[in-house]
Amino acid sequence: MKFHLLNATSVSACFELDNQEPYYAPERFDVTLDGQSALTGVETNVFSLFGLTPGTEYRVAVGEEELTFRTLTESACLNVRDFGAKGDGAADDTAAVQNAINVCPSGGRVWVPAGTYLIRPLVLKSDLTLHLDLGTTLLADPEEEHFPLLPGEPEDGVTGENIQVNTWEGSPALGRQSILSAYYAQNITVVGQGVIDGNATFDTWWKDVKARTIARPKLVFFNHCEHVTFHGILGRNSPAWNFHPFFCKDVGFYQIAVEAPANSHNTDGTDPESCDDVRYIGVRFSVGDDAIAIKSGKMYMGMKYKTPATRHLIRNCLMERAHGALTLGSEISGGIQDLTVSQCLFSHTDRGLRIKTRRGRGEQCVVDGVEFSNIRMDNVMCPIVINMYYFCDPDGKTEYVWSKETLPVDERTPHMGSFTFRDMTCTDCEWAAAYCYGLPEMPIDSVTIRNVSFTFKPDAQAGKPAMMSYIEDVSKLGLYFNCVKSVTLENVRVEGQEGQRVVTENVKEVTDR
Repeated sequence: MKFHLLNATSVSACFELDNQEPYYAPERFDVTLDGQSALTGVETNVFSLFGLTPGTEYRVAVGEEELTFRTLTESACLNVRDFGAKGDGAADDTAAVQNAINVCPSGGRVWVPAGTYLIRPLVLKSDLTLHLDLGTTLLADPEEEHFPLLPGEPEDGVTGENIQVNTWEGSPALGRQSILSAYYAQNITVVGQGVIDGNATFDTWWKDVKARTIARPKLVFFNHCEHVTFHGILGRNSPAWNFHPFFCKDVGFYQIAVEAPANSHNTDGTDPESCDDVRYIGVRFSVGDDAIAIKSGKMYMGMKYKTPATRHLIRNCLMERAHGALTLGSEISGGIQDLTVSQCLFSHTDRGLRIKTRRGRGEQCVVDGVEFSNIRMDNVMCPIVINMYYFCDPDGKTEYVWSKETLPVDERTPHMGSFTFRDMTCTDCEWAAAYCYGLPEMPIDSVTIRNVSFTFKPDAQAGKPAMMSYIEDVSKLGLYFNCVKSVTLENVRVEGQEGQRVVTENVKEVTDR
């Protein structure tokens, strides 16, 4: 099997098979390292090696294919136990771990060996590797008052400009500091087979969430950082979003995993917001909200900073459970450009490829040239959704948002451009095969579906395919398009639907062959 190196740190390496299969390899395989058995019975296209030595050349082989690679060098390695960390799950290890981070030389590694480390929020710095060994858990303190309060966008006392510090769902907000953070830093790696556990429960952070006036912490929040790598770790039970890169550049997520109970509140797997060059490869999600939700802020942020989400790559990922497997929005007032999603497997999610916006997201909210390919979906209620009437937020159910009248186009009006969905297999759908609903004053430019099959579950349940006001529950609805300029269907098969295979309203041009 041919394969290539995705990323190497000082203590690990991540690889990817060269094939077109979504997430899982065509057959199980073994991996050798310098001629010795390293992994056996690997079943995924992405695989990793840990426990490597810094600055060392290795030879790795899969079958007859072989390549050499070299781990990165490092300036130092500090063990948090030498700073007083107990790792017994009872002692407060925050100061010990933070002190190790603070004094670590540039280019060094902070090693957290096996154990459970009870911590309050930690802050990383530039030119640092945080290494969570196999059997290591960073366990968040359960007491809310132990999480410092951060302002949303305080004023610089010298320039008078605002400095972005904390955010909640697309706007600056007062909130609790996240469990693992970095601010205006660069060259950070978080690596290993350990766990970052937010320790949230329905008796603590997930209780009465709508009554909260102070934003809950995320599991990991990186703010205006560059050259960031996450490899191998498991994030779970976050108080809110799990991994939130915010205005970051060059961020790689390689074979990490993200977990939260299916009924937990706002536990998105990851929410890259106004970021450039973000890669998710070999990542597994099983969460209580969207798995990946690409964002670029609400209208204030979009109009002020005009920073779209750009150059995002998502490949060989598994979304096992989520509201939306891959979501764009709804806080996308800065727009989205250059997004590629391929070789992914979606299983038991409410929606598959989900784009959501609404009036009020603003004229900078332009999403265009998006392509989804080579994706398999199983037991996804509605595989494709483009919804320009998304009704969440306090003002989301106003007449301005839900009205189907043609309203004036102004600075509040979003624009959805061209979307391509190709080479996909969707089995056991329930609500609809596709549900695409644009604005009458700003129709979706084009939707192309090519080489895609949809089959419905015989006992499919009814539900609302899009989160918008005043639509009926549906079951086994085929391909539905409303307010779309151009629809192109090529080699598209729909089986088990009730009624017409394709339903169009306010669509100017339909090509179906």
